[in-house]
Parts: sequence; C-alpha cells; structure tokens
Amino acid sequence: MVRVLTALTSFVFASYALASSSLEVRTTQSAAPKDPFLVVIGNTCTVIPKGAGQDDAPTILEAFSRCGKNANIILNGYYVVGTLLKTIGLQNVNIQLSGTIQYTPNIAYWSPNSFFLTYQNATTFWLLGGQNLHMFGGGTIDGNGQVWWDTFASNNNAGTAGGSSTTFARPVPLTIFNSTNVLVENIHQIGSPFWNNFVIGSSFVEYRNINISSVSFSSAPAANSDGWDIYRSDHVTIRDSTINNDDDCVSFKPNSTNMLVSNLNCNGTHGISVGSLGQFAGETDIVQNVWVENVVMANAQNGARIKVFGGNPSPTSTAGGGTGFAKSSRHLHQFHAENVDNLILIDQCYMTAANVCAEFPSTLIISDVHYDHVFGTASKASKGVVVSLTCSDVCQDITAIDTQLTAPSFPNVTYVCSNIASMKQVCSFHKIFLLLLIG
Repeated sequence: MVRVLTALTSFVFASYALASSSLEVRTTQSAAPKDPFLVVIGNTCTVIPKGAGQDDAPTILEAFSRCGKNANIILNGYYVVGTLLKTIGLQNVNIQLSGTIQYTPNIAYWSPNSFFLTYQNATTFWLLGGQNLHMFGGGTIDGNGQVWWDTFASNNNAGTAGGSSTTFARPVPLTIFNSTNVLVENIHQIGSPFWNNFVIGSSFVEYRNINISSVSFSSAPAANSDGWDIYRSDHVTIRDSTINNDDDCVSFKPNSTNMLVSNLNCNGTHGISVGSLGQFAGETDIVQNVWVENVVMANAQNGARIKVFGGNPSPTSTAGGGTGFAKSSRHLHQFHAENVDNLILIDQCYMTAANVCAEFPSTLIISDVHYDHVFGTASKASKGVVVSLTCSDVCQDITAIDTQLTAPSFPNVTYVCSNIASMKQVCSFHKIFLLLLIG
C-alpha cells in the first residue's frame, strides 16, 4: 500500500528535473541578490556562510525567497542559525544540505520566537513546507540540545500538556508542515532539544538514510528526543535509518494513517509507539494502517508500544478523556528486540492513576493489532514480563504469531493480558505454543 510512495517520489522528482531544464535562465546581472552572501546562478541559490558566529538565517531565508519555485538551494557550508527559519509555500525545490546547520543555544530567544505548533506545545526552529520537495546531501542539522537537556533536568518545565512549554520552548530542528510529496534523505541529525522530526498536516512524506544521535554527555537525559513524531498526516514512510536517543524511536501521534516503518536500527529508545492518544478531552484521535517491519530494537525501555490515556471526567482535561480508535494500528513483522524492558506493551491507562482509570476507562478503542515474528530478549528491569497487554476497556482482535521472547535473567517468563477479547491469541515461545483465551 504505502510502498508506492518511493515510486511516486521518484516520478515527481524526475518530472521536476525535466521541468527545471526548460527554465529560462536568470542571471545575476538581471537580478542581483540583495544579500552579498547569496550567490544566484540560473535557478540555483547558494548560501555563503558569514562566519564569526554571525546569524546566517537571513541569507538562508533570502535563498528560499528567491529560489522557492522550480529551483535548487545549496547549503554546503557551516551555518549558524539564530533566528526562525520559516520556509513554506515552496514548489519543486531541491535542497542540497551538504554542510551543517547549527542552531544557537539561546533559550531566552527561542522560547518566545520559535514557531508555535500548538500540539503538546511543540515549537520548531525550521518550518519547511510546500509541494515536491527533496532534501539531501549528507549534511548535518545540529540542535545544540545539551543546553536544553541540562536546563530541563533542573526546571522540569514541560507545560500542562506534557510536552514542550510556552515559557521554556524546546524547538524541533526540522518540521515538515502542510506539505505533499517530500523526500528527506542522507541527512545527519544531532542534539535535538525535543523531537528530532515533526510531520504535521502532510501527505506522501518519506525519510530514508537518516542518522539520528541525541545522546547526552551529562547526567541529564536527552529528554523527549523522539526520532519522529507524526501528527494529522497520511502516507508517511521512514526507512533505512539509525536512531540513538532517549525517547520514542518513532511515535505515531493522533490522526496518523497509512504509515510504513522499515529497516530501522533503534538504540536506547522508548520503542516504536502508537500514541500517546486520547490525551485531550473533546478531541477524536485516530491511528490506522501502520505497518512496521525489519526493526532492530536494542537497550530500550520499550519495544512495540501502544499508549492511550485513560478516561477523565473533566471536559477540559489535558490528561485523558479523548475518544477515537487505533485500528490496524500495528502490524509488526520481523521485529528483533535485545535487552528491552517492555518487549510488547499495550497501556490503555497511560499516565493515568489506576483508581481514575478504573472509574473512567478509556473511550478510545484499540483493535486489529497483529504481532508477526517478534523475537528477542527482555532486560532485568522486565522482571520476567515479556508481554503486557493491559486494556481499561476491552481491546479487540489482538494476535501474535511465532513470537519468541525470552528473559535470560529469569527462569520463567510472564504474559500479562487484561481485557483482551473476541479472538484467540496464539503465541510461540521456545517452540511451545501457548493458547491464551483472555476475556
């Protein structure tokens, strides 16, 4: 289904290349650049770094203004970005990032001036949007996250919605916004203050060959350093990438449909997560048609996780009470986990007190979730629990086939299943098949 994305993207860029070849060539004589650090030749804009720690953002913005349609932008130097990059409304643009973009660690500036994205109070350094966009080149996006991680460890200012905060913003280094047909490939991302990538309101977006490293060099963890967060988007592919971080490897936020994750190596993460969902009362969250295949998950808190808030009596709650469904929300195929605390996890009382969840079960329905050829080992922190499927309301049609899970530190393993109904669950453990009839 979603594998058509690669072919579609190739067609888009091939068509764009043909269109670009017929463009009337512009010269610096007819339209001299306003910025001396911007070189414009034909339909190509090249940004020259100013150096000496000066802000290159104005020149980068000028490049996108002048070459924002049927054009090429070259970023092949070391750039300091100290002000917001808002580059939207682009059409048919190749972005060659072979250099480094490093954001300034100026919390006082970025907290009020990064672009506010509303959901979980997320903000961004770079809002990138348009149609038929291709970012490539082997370059690096550096979020300078250590300053934020150290500060967050001391102030714990996460805001009431549990994400970033309007008074202490932790910006996302790259956000794909209201876009169609986007390919981001061969890029390194280091030190994100918050999520590394955010896709919002977009369709047919593909990431491939991305190397993410959000690793703290102090005692403060790299908090909320998700590899990708997808929100209100359709047909997103993430493949052939390596992630070292301290939170979700990939997280499918509300209203993510037709997702493909393939060939990822995730280390130190919180797993491949559906959710969190149902956080905001009065809102309907949907996640549907998620396919995850050929993933290696090592030294992680979670392997494959679905996290849904419990119910909440308050009509203005930001800690549960939302409705919706997660359907066909996980078809996990060839998933290899090593030294993982929670190998397979469904939590329908996520961040909800047990007594509240018992009185107000989640109204977000979980169904049609399938685990196929999941194998690996649980950590000592697992206490021998290799599967935990805990629903506050009844979850429907949850299956497991050829699931081989061990806990080397424990002689016996435990499967926890609560409120799973409507279908027999078949699990394979060391070639011993356990038939779980859970009602």
